[in-house]
Amino acid sequence: MGFGFTVGVLGVLILFHAAYSTIQYRGLLKIMEEEFSGPPITVVGELVIGLVLCMWAALTVPGKFLSIHPDSEENRIVSLPENLDFMIFNHRGRVFPSQVDLKLKH
Repeated sequence: MGFGFTVGVLGVLILFHAAYSTIQYRGLLKIMEEEFSGPPITVVGELVIGLVLCMWAALTVPGKFLSIHPDSEENRIVSLPENLDFMIFNHRGRVFPSQVDLKLKH
């Protein structure tokens, strides 16, 4: 577990605390018979901090971004997937001809 994962867990905990604080605030307003117009500014601050921490962790935990070279042989599909159950050939695409010859008319 690295630093990014720890930051992500901290961000999620902050978001849970903000949600709990909002529920608690709404319960207090119901007791006082007041209208709920929005969460307090502290809860909004917690939401922003939690969101930033979670986004940062989501971008750093999986790894470094690598460039994709379109001409590389490593990007080619060499075999079909093992699970062929989800391959459906009876769909709307059957109305189109199987070989498409597009020629420009002059």
